[in-house]
Amino acid sequence: MPAGEWDPPDRTVRGVVHKAKKLAASASFSVREPMILLISDVHLGRADPETDRAVEADLIACLDHHRDEVEHLYLLGDLFDEFIEYRRLVPKGFARLQGRLAEWTDAGISVSYLVGNHDPWHIDYFEEELGVRVEFGPVVRRHHGRTLYLAHGDVLSEESMARGWLKGWLRHPLPVWIYRSILPGDVGMWLATTVNNSFGNRDLDRDLVERLRVKARRILSDSTVDVVIFGHSHYPELHVWPEGGYLNSGYWHESRTFGRLHDGALQLVRWNGHSADVVQDYLTPADSS
Repeated sequence: MPAGEWDPPDRTVRGVVHKAKKLAASASFSVREPMILLISDVHLGRADPETDRAVEADLIACLDHHRDEVEHLYLLGDLFDEFIEYRRLVPKGFARLQGRLAEWTDAGISVSYLVGNHDPWHIDYFEEELGVRVEFGPVVRRHHGRTLYLAHGDVLSEESMARGWLKGWLRHPLPVWIYRSILPGDVGMWLATTVNNSFGNRDLDRDLVERLRVKARRILSDSTVDVVIFGHSHYPELHVWPEGGYLNSGYWHESRTFGRLHDGALQLVRWNGHSADVVQDYLTPADSS
């Protein structure tokens, strides 16, 4: 028996104490905060079909594992390696994941999709057919007394204003409309895939990792935000500074890492194929406003 714990000698009394402990545990469980789930850089379509199916299957298994606890799922960009939606056409593939997202929203679980640099050209398919809210820039959200700043991070991390402006311009409706109008669906997707494979750098960029850290800390310092959450760098990390916390959810496609806000703790987590292993966590302060 642990030191300081009293074990009543009478069996009846012991039974009452045991029931009281169970009631206390039940009461404690009942006030647990619903979970916020944070996933980025899945890059469906990046690899061969067998690998892509495994990436999708693991993500669905992870979602199913957390379903009963989740209040809001944030997909923080680059869910697809390329995604160009036309007025009456969407890229084929990965219907199982899309079906699961529709099941979640039908059940009242909120799903927000913050587009990334690989998948910004959405119209209304995800919102109208799947019930997923699509965001085209950073968002600030309140959950359980904490203010979160969420973004994919690609535009924010650019070294030069010119490159940041260019990325923003490529998401503007005018060039997107021109691209869709000139190129039919198959040609448009082929061109996007070819450019991505030819010029995209898939090696870890340490400078990018550092730029996102600096940007996150500046946001914390210049605002009332409690936590900044990015993707994009493919480098999972959790930092705690005097100004607040910074989480990068990492690279699901290879490392199966993601983030959670769970019972007041911001967590960096890895899916092991069957369950979620907490890599690192930070107990975030909450205010009463």
